[in-house]
Amino acid sequence: MSEQITVGEAIAVFLERCDLKTAFGVISIHNMPILDAFGRREKTRFVPARGEAGALGMADAYARVTGGLGVAVTSTGTAAGNAAGAMVEALTAGSPVLHLTGQIEAAYLDRDMAYIHEAPDQLGMLKAISKGAWRVHSVETALATVREAVRVALTAPTGPVSVEIPIDIQHAMIDADRVPAPVLVSTPEPAANSVDTLADALARAKRPLLWLGGGARGAGSAVARLIKMGFGVVSSVQGRGIVPEDHPHTLGAFNLYPEVEDFYATCDAMLVVGSRLRSNETLTYKLKLPKSLYRIDIDARAEGRCYESDLFVSGDASKVLTALADRLEGRMAVDPGFHDDLAAVRNKVVRSVRDGLGPYEALLDALQKTAGKTFNWVRDVTVSNSTWGNRALSIFEPRAGVHAVGGGIGQGLAMGVGAALGAAATDGRKTLCLAGDGGFILNVGELATAAQEHADLVIVLMNNGGYGVIKNIQDVRYGGRNYYVDLHTPNFAELAHSLGVRHRRVDTLDGIDAVLADAIASHGPQLIEVDMNAIGDFTSTFAGPPVRAK
Repeated sequence: MSEQITVGEAIAVFLERCDLKTAFGVISIHNMPILDAFGRREKTRFVPARGEAGALGMADAYARVTGGLGVAVTSTGTAAGNAAGAMVEALTAGSPVLHLTGQIEAAYLDRDMAYIHEAPDQLGMLKAISKGAWRVHSVETALATVREAVRVALTAPTGPVSVEIPIDIQHAMIDADRVPAPVLVSTPEPAANSVDTLADALARAKRPLLWLGGGARGAGSAVARLIKMGFGVVSSVQGRGIVPEDHPHTLGAFNLYPEVEDFYATCDAMLVVGSRLRSNETLTYKLKLPKSLYRIDIDARAEGRCYESDLFVSGDASKVLTALADRLEGRMAVDPGFHDDLAAVRNKVVRSVRDGLGPYEALLDALQKTAGKTFNWVRDVTVSNSTWGNRALSIFEPRAGVHAVGGGIGQGLAMGVGAALGAAATDGRKTLCLAGDGGFILNVGELATAAQEHADLVIVLMNNGGYGVIKNIQDVRYGGRNYYVDLHTPNFAELAHSLGVRHRRVDTLDGIDAVLADAIASHGPQLIEVDMNAIGDFTSTFAGPPVRAK
């Protein structure tokens, strides 16, 4: 006779079989069977976040830096609602996250009896913010439902999923041998004729350019082959690091500057791979891309979205690009001046960006020097990230960059914790997190999580006492009427000290190299507070994503 375990423990065992090393969440009466199993079995590290939004943000970043499944466990009702914003971010970024939320006893569900922790149509809310959402209706279907959710999360295009599990079903007993095998996800081979057609078109190009998005993260080897054949590269912010950003044939993520747009006009082919061509990276779809525009995407619905393409190939980026490189070997005859032109444009744009940093160019240089090439670079939405963090600090690995793709403020700290713990479970690299004081306060409780978990995280906190981006927009578009943007901020030194987090405050960037080097060499969370009011302003002003009227 098989051993009997609770459904909650069976779910924990299944996730162990899926090679889950770390999960995040907030314990509650409606998820205790699952978390009790994590604790007793001691095979999955459970990180108790201080809020559900933080837990989902951590799971999101964990998935991004490890390339595996992120898992967050919350309670139902208000708790699931608290997680909604972070789920939207994970959905926007396409992060494979499993959100397990408890639910009240099945007998009382959907009966409008004011049962504690119940929310009307919670499943409808979860469906709106997830790639897929399910409710477990019986003990017999619990494991199959969770397994299917994991499969959907990991199947490209990846994304977050939610599963509601009533607490009485979590407590119910089940045979241990019913725990399913781990999910194996594969992608179909690309259609040979479509790759042939694409190869024939690109073989005629003299100045071919790849635009790499986040969907191309697994295609680095094939991309390297195409670069050797003569292709140049530009990336979205999500596609950073697929090509190391010190490579002479890449524009990095400098993808929408006027000089770059002029360069696009000299290119006779652009192949967009795994990118949504988002509004904020294309001047709201008005950025002029090369006239011969081709696309590769695992999501067939991407065809014709945002930009019309001359040819669309549906398939996994790595498989399609590998097949394409096989067909293009020995066929490319690239303009000898192409790469020199690309390098000249990049140098010009980089110099322009640096000229706009004013005193903060020293911070950028110090970060690049002290971090080396092996680090995670996590950013919140803040004026510093928009001015330089998203593009100017070079990164060198396809999973090293994590940022709030959806533009939500205050997610950087939680993401930093998740990225740092993802690194702890994999390669041990240092995680750097760029945040502004306004967003930092939104989830400041997660600094306690960082301290409790000894997250190997260096936080660079840019403190100007308010919402800098919004203030700049008000200056440009609202006659300088700065309403509701000046914020009372805590004494971060005392806050950090109370949590056992090491704090350094800098009011000059002289000597910043030594401060950063010391923080990076230290273990556990480190908070470096940069007093922007003392140091001064940027030379250029960021007042929202650039737009084009026509």
